[in-house]
Amino acid sequence: MATVYSPAGEFTAADAEPEVLVRTGPPSSGPSGPLALAVVEHERDLPAVKHVGEVAKTHRLRQAVARGFDDAAFVDRRGRFSEATIWNLAFWDGEAVVWPRAEMLAGTTMGIVRRRLEGLGVPQRVAEVRVDDLPGLAGAVVMNSWTPGVAVRRIGEVALPEAPSFLEALHRAYAAEPLTAF
Repeated sequence: MATVYSPAGEFTAADAEPEVLVRTGPPSSGPSGPLALAVVEHERDLPAVKHVGEVAKTHRLRQAVARGFDDAAFVDRRGRFSEATIWNLAFWDGEAVVWPRAEMLAGTTMGIVRRRLEGLGVPQRVAEVRVDDLPGLAGAVVMNSWTPGVAVRRIGEVALPEAPSFLEALHRAYAAEPLTAF
């Protein structure tokens, strides 16, 4: 993991050249799923920027686990799903991948999957998704740098159907991305 930081301190207005801290560790593969996600109202600060000021997300994750869930899915103040604690969300309506319309961090894996789904001819759309919309959906997943898709079996009190073809399409799309070397 690489973190860019100011040696002058996080809460200073000092003009200092940024430095980079690189931390290494053993690889992780994340959970296998299917997951149960608590519904939590939360909006990340600076949603389009990946940053380390994420203590609220960790707090919400721990609250969800204490309530018997595996993780938490976030809805904004308008009730729209945005993302999960360390995940992007994607839904399946039976014909198309539905990406949530809300402020969020669009992850790298999400970008790869979207681009490659288009190349594979898999329909996609962006739409506001709310809790009341969940019973009409045919599946849901979370994705991040660990994986292009972990199945979600329940969000809040709403059970979601298994969608193996949806999950397979996401993994196939991700695998279609050409490897690059630096």
